[in-house]
Amino acid sequence: MSYWERKTFFEDLNFRGQRVLTRVDFNVPLDAKQRVTDNNRVRQALSTIRRIVEQGGRAVLMSHLGRPGGEQVPELSLRPVAEELSRLLGTSVTLAPDCVGAEVEAQVQALQDGEVLLLENLRYHKAETKNDPEFCRQLAKLGDVYVNDAFGTAHRAHASTAGVVKFLPIAALGYLIRKELDFLGGLLENPRQPYVAVLGGAKISDKLKVIENLMERVQALVIGGGMANTFLAAQGFALGDSLVDDELLDLAAGLVEQARNRGVQLHLPTDGVLAQALKADVETKTVALPDGVPEGWKLLDIGPQTLAAYKSVVQNAKTVFWNGPLGVFEILPFAAGTVGVAQALAQATAGGAVTVVGGGDSAAAVQQSGLAEHVSHISTGGGASLEFLEGRELPGVTVIPDRN
Repeated sequence: MSYWERKTFFEDLNFRGQRVLTRVDFNVPLDAKQRVTDNNRVRQALSTIRRIVEQGGRAVLMSHLGRPGGEQVPELSLRPVAEELSRLLGTSVTLAPDCVGAEVEAQVQALQDGEVLLLENLRYHKAETKNDPEFCRQLAKLGDVYVNDAFGTAHRAHASTAGVVKFLPIAALGYLIRKELDFLGGLLENPRQPYVAVLGGAKISDKLKVIENLMERVQALVIGGGMANTFLAAQGFALGDSLVDDELLDLAAGLVEQARNRGVQLHLPTDGVLAQALKADVETKTVALPDGVPEGWKLLDIGPQTLAAYKSVVQNAKTVFWNGPLGVFEILPFAAGTVGVAQALAQATAGGAVTVVGGGDSAAAVQQSGLAEHVSHISTGGGASLEFLEGRELPGVTVIPDRN
């Protein structure tokens, strides 16, 4: 049994009449008019919040938003989130003026069963990220029970994710974290085969430990994005002005050799979309990569031949993990590879595969493609999901006591 399977979970507790101090992840994007532009993380927390409310608990929610650096930055107030949560829950959600202090304690004491209070941005206080014991004590005054349902910050040992647990008698993991651990745990323990990992993004260094850990489990690694450039350069390809991590060429060559020795199929781009600048109206051309990228040109997306090959690998898999875009998908001429892989994931899911998207840019790509409902799971924590798949224990999970 894995360490996280032994933990106390939400279902083990009854919340009637309890002040339930709940760490959620409401770090959502806002537009210039302070409106929530993507409410996915808010929606993902609803099951946990609703259970507290329906059982007659008093939900005291806490989250960070952005990086205010310990300052009260009005643009990073959680007020827009409170309004969005009120709309989604169909009930009034009060926003506290702060996350600690006498006024907030009085608000919590005045809560009635089934009511919801959202604390103001935790990171208005530097003590949050420093896991300051006194700040932890102040937070603990606001609850009888602690629940962590913020997977996106579970890899951080902060006051609200780890330190506060020491000062409360009861602590558990919420529905969202349970769901995340079930899906991500399934990628490490007895995944259905063929098992394929699709890894993109800018740098090998960001995913090195994940690659090494998954290399022991997958049948195929599909590589794209800027990190593919370093693999190609390590094999002697001329890449013009493309992003290449020259310091990691030997490491990339070693990973190619490691895959060969383990019998893991390592798929690298064979053609690519080039441009001289990163903008939507730029001239592009597609080249076979063995012919090289001319000087002054950058490799910014996989080409159609590579995409066809990658889609075939993904569609024939029974388990797929995807993290990182295959190109600069935010700019339309370089989005085809990423969108195409998202479509292949949806097709694999329809065919019975378990498909997991590891948060971050790849999650955004799936959502922008309108395919979010057509994959098995989209993680709410890019960094947390990668650390979990590296084989590391997450502080926000480890600190929760085991079930009796």
